Amino acid sequence: MEELIQFDKDVFLFLNNLGSERWDGMWLLITKQLYWTPLFLVLFYFILKKIGWKQFGVVILFLALLILVTDQVTNLFKYSFERLRPCNDLSLDGQMRAVLVRKSFSFFSGHASNSMATTTFIFFLFRKHFKYAFLLFLFPLIFAYSRIYLGLHFPGDILTGYLFGFIMGVSFYKLHKIYCPIIFRSIKVL
Repeated sequence: MEELIQFDKDVFLFLNNLGSERWDGMWLLITKQLYWTPLFLVLFYFILKKIGWKQFGVVILFLALLILVTDQVTNLFKYSFERLRPCNDLSLDGQMRAVLVRKSFSFFSGHASNSMATTTFIFFLFRKHFKYAFLLFLFPLIFAYSRIYLGLHFPGDILTGYLFGFIMGVSFYKLHKIYCPIIFRSIKVL
């Protein structure tokens, strides 16, 4: 286990030290969800145009539940493992670029898990409708890498977050396939 942790730290140091002050501002923008709003709005527009208001409302409901569950489980892991963020790890002091400092725990990344979960869910729902839907996966890749660049997560935190997010996205996609027809039958009865 110690070798794996050291490997994670070594890969982190390599990736983190690729950065420079010149690019710090860009990565600070990338790491904030708010600045991704135009992309989300464009995506929602295409989804709405494809499926209509009622189904769009159900998709939004599933996305909200997906984010809620993914985020809470991620926090449960963070507070169970209590792994220090790289910016707080004294063994990395003087070896890394800490662009941002946060006091919360590191394992595993909520940015990675939430972005991968939502992207996976949307990808599976709409892959047949949009030829280039796979490009959606650029969002979690760039978004989560910003956390390494800024000194907030180890690569293992990101990869675990991706894996967990993928599992959650697929699970909610399957739940959507099962319950969406039931929801619409219920709405017609009302």
